Amino acid sequence: MTPVPCGNPCPRPIVEKEITEALCFVPSFFKTYPDDTLSFEWDLFRRFEFDPVIKPSYKPISPPVIPLKYRQLIGLAVHAETKCPYCIPFHTELAKLFGATDAEVQEALHYAKHTVGVSAYINGLQPNLDEFKAELAKIVRCLSQKLPPRPQTEAEERCH
Repeated sequence: MTPVPCGNPCPRPIVEKEITEALCFVPSFFKTYPDDTLSFEWDLFRRFEFDPVIKPSYKPISPPVIPLKYRQLIGLAVHAETKCPYCIPFHTELAKLFGATDAEVQEALHYAKHTVGVSAYINGLQPNLDEFKAELAKIVRCLSQKLPPRPQTEAEERCH
């Protein structure tokens, strides 16, 4: 995509041209955004849903660190719980496009079901939060002893 110098907000025709270059057309839901928010919404959408496949027309302050496949699996798990009839197929198709297997899609959905179920159960019991956090610290300490040593980062190596 060719960088287009643009104000904030960027005029609708310029944003729609960028969307068309990226997606081959302007999806109808983008046409519903008000002029003063379209450039902001497109930038967020592009960044979280497609970067680095669709790069921004500028250098972002910080590019996304979660790979596309995993971002889409997270989106699928979230929206399976929100029961969004638009987001579920969107994130399923993109997760598969970006390399997710059927088994990974199923596991993401099972994890969403599991974590929401445990949350409902614990919230219903209303245990003491401070006690819960203390027990969580014990769990983390126990599990950290079972993990293989983590390799040091370059920055950590320079400090030693």
